[in-house]
Amino acid sequence: MAKPSDISILDVLTDMEEYPFRTPLKFGGSVQTFTTLLNVKIRVQTESGKEALGSGSVPLGNVWSFPSQKVTADLTLQAMKRLADDIADIVRNCGLSGHPVNIAIKLEPACLNAAKEVTRELELADPIPKLCTLVTASPFDAALHDGYGKALGLNSYNALSGEFMNHDLSHYLTAEFTGEYLDRYTSRNPQPSMPLYHLVGALDPITAADIGERLNDGLPETLPEWILADGLTHLKIKLNGDDADWDINRIVHIHAVTCETQAQRGCNEWVYSLDFNEKCRDVEYLIEVLSRTREFAAEAYERVAYIEQPTARDLKAHPENKMHKAAKMKPVVIDESLTDFESLQLSMEQGYSGVALKACKGQSQALLMGAAAQKYGLFLCVQDLTTPGESFLHSAGLAARIPTITAIEGNGRQYCPAANAGWDERFPSIFDVTDGTVGTGCLTAEGLGH
Repeated sequence: MAKPSDISILDVLTDMEEYPFRTPLKFGGSVQTFTTLLNVKIRVQTESGKEALGSGSVPLGNVWSFPSQKVTADLTLQAMKRLADDIADIVRNCGLSGHPVNIAIKLEPACLNAAKEVTRELELADPIPKLCTLVTASPFDAALHDGYGKALGLNSYNALSGEFMNHDLSHYLTAEFTGEYLDRYTSRNPQPSMPLYHLVGALDPITAADIGERLNDGLPETLPEWILADGLTHLKIKLNGDDADWDINRIVHIHAVTCETQAQRGCNEWVYSLDFNEKCRDVEYLIEVLSRTREFAAEAYERVAYIEQPTARDLKAHPENKMHKAAKMKPVVIDESLTDFESLQLSMEQGYSGVALKACKGQSQALLMGAAAQKYGLFLCVQDLTTPGESFLHSAGLAARIPTITAIEGNGRQYCPAANAGWDERFPSIFDVTDGTVGTGCLTAEGLGH
């Protein structure tokens, strides 16, 4: 199945950057105050001898991808850094060639074995989860796709047909995808612009009354200030998931403030998404929150576009968490649960009606899961990991190339704007939100588009 366009790997370079958060971000019961970016560059060469340098970047989201009651956040971050070094060696010395999707799928078992070895060497009380391994490996995958497109003089999203890929989708998924390639499930041009989902974190001030001392750093600090400054129409609300009264009051309060603010703008169209970060004890809790929200604020309920990962991420360990009833009320998507095709299939059996893609789980996996989700008629969205700079460009490019995606999540500008420096000057349409949207039409360059 070799192709003239196949690439091999010549060298791998990595570096890391650390940035403080402008304000703390609370999700899933944890609070994050800084981010560490893993930046990867990979030099590749085609069969015909053309060379290119591809790049990728991801926040090492240990708090999200490696939550643990037994291992400290400092140690989980150390484990990810150690694993990143090991993955760099694996990629550098793998000797593989082919399309980036084929290389990434072949590399995954070695990366998972490396995670087991790091767990053993650091004597971690909890093993490094598969999700954490996917996040750590994702910038290597992105750099392969980026270098591949640059070596061929193409945008990488235009090199997903049978002309370029080593196998059709049945090789990676099931026989029902025989004869199909990723070009069928992606667009040849990015959407010109897309609405931006703004995050309303559990610690974020809603009104000025919630602020003890203002930052006065030139950026908005309350929800009305953000809405008015960026013309926001899409709000993602973080909820606690363990206190129905608090969650309902939070939704109702945010809705009341949003209604008042949008009226100032003359805006009638806006939506919410709700994210419980797995904290709901069961589906009955979710149904209670949705039902009571509909009772107290029917308009707020009607504006909810989807629900994100309400219960525990380990679907096999919690087969009792069936989502069929909740999914009849609103689309319910998996996020943390999605680590492979098997988990997608299991989620469908358990009643989930949608999938949240994340570039931080790997470009190759996101493309494959996006194809499967479209095939099965699932609701699709692309989620963030507080991705700033290049990592946000990567996420935005993914969202803009999958036909059924309607909006982009991006909260790096809220919590980690310092990491956008330089990138915002090169791509102002992406980092300057206008009328609630970001301009993704610029992501057409060779490689991943930026």
